[in-house]
Amino acid sequence: MRVLLSIKPEFALKIFDGSKRYEYRRAIFKKPEVSEVIVYASNPIKRVIGEFKIGEILHDEPQVLWEKTRDHAGITKKKFLEYFGERTKGYAIKIDETRMYSTPISLKELMVLCPPQSFMYL
Repeated sequence: MRVLLSIKPEFALKIFDGSKRYEYRRAIFKKPEVSEVIVYASNPIKRVIGEFKIGEILHDEPQVLWEKTRDHAGITKKKFLEYFGERTKGYAIKIDETRMYSTPISLKELMVLCPPQSFMYL
């Protein structure tokens, strides 16, 4: 099963250049059969730019997640902590086997009317 994730362009591009190997989330999909992520790069790109397979999904306190993933975070500790704020738990999705599309596609081509706030099942 696949999900469509909205990701800010600066982070989405880092996924495909290999400098970001974890995608952080405050909330995550509940279906355990999700194995692939379709990446929607939000404003100003507003296109689906690629996909990746999910390795493992870590669930822990933000500080513990940072310690486990910081070498491949693709973001600064400051941005990481700002993102999680006062949350006591968070998720780190391990990014495996990326594939960037040679031509980004519109949401309309996926039969999606509007970008998901966080994610949507496909």
